[in-house]
Amino acid sequence: MLQKRYEGFLKTPCLWQNDVVYNLKPFEIESYASKIDMHTDDNLRLGKYIERFVSFELSKNDTVSVIAENIQIQEKQITLGELDCLLLKDNKPVHLEIVYKFYVYDATVGTSEIGHFIGPNRKDSLIEKLVKLKEKQLPLLYSNACEPYLEKFDLKAENISQQVYFKAQLFLPYGNQNIQLKTLNSDCIVGFYIPKNELKAFADCKFHIPVKKDWLVVPHANVNWLNFNDFRVIAKNFLGQKFSPLCWVKFKNGDIKKMFLVWW
Repeated sequence: MLQKRYEGFLKTPCLWQNDVVYNLKPFEIESYASKIDMHTDDNLRLGKYIERFVSFELSKNDTVSVIAENIQIQEKQITLGELDCLLLKDNKPVHLEIVYKFYVYDATVGTSEIGHFIGPNRKDSLIEKLVKLKEKQLPLLYSNACEPYLEKFDLKAENISQQVYFKAQLFLPYGNQNIQLKTLNSDCIVGFYIPKNELKAFADCKFHIPVKKDWLVVPHANVNWLNFNDFRVIAKNFLGQKFSPLCWVKFKNGDIKKMFLVWW
């Protein structure tokens, strides 16, 4: 399953191109190894799990040399934050922040394309993450507390390019999947979402509820499928905890799609 997760990670595009979003420069890299041969701790939370994939991907690229990863910046024994990765790309220093997110499009939230994307549990949003990157995570490089860490590697903040490796899976409302994205990368759209009261429209479908790390995986037929009634019982437990599960839906014609069943 590690291999399928890694392939899903590689196939997930970056959320935007150039610096059209908050002037954040996306990290661009060619992937040379689609087969993964490293150990990854299954107990890691998804964000840290993704960082191991990025680390492996970087290690297979001759244009990249990793200097340090997960650098905790501390001042007076208080942790101010973390630099995800310092690397040399074509011999030029880069501070890289790594993000992998799942967002659904809700036109009732926000006033812009970016503003409409929120987490499937409504606990976070794309704008919140971008603001955190712009105002907290990236400025950490220029803090006084960071200087001694950079000095260890003979680096100065003003010589380091800051880039964001921001991959995402986007989900549009079911029946309204002709929404045209103008700023964000439409290749990130991988499925749809429905509120719980629309589930009955899928009564003749089969379902699979992957564990969270398998949210990365491109859907395929070789899983244990649930019928509608069994799925509805299991989904009810998730929804009762205000958790929106990601599901694979197999339609009668054999098509398989990714879907969030949202609790709200």
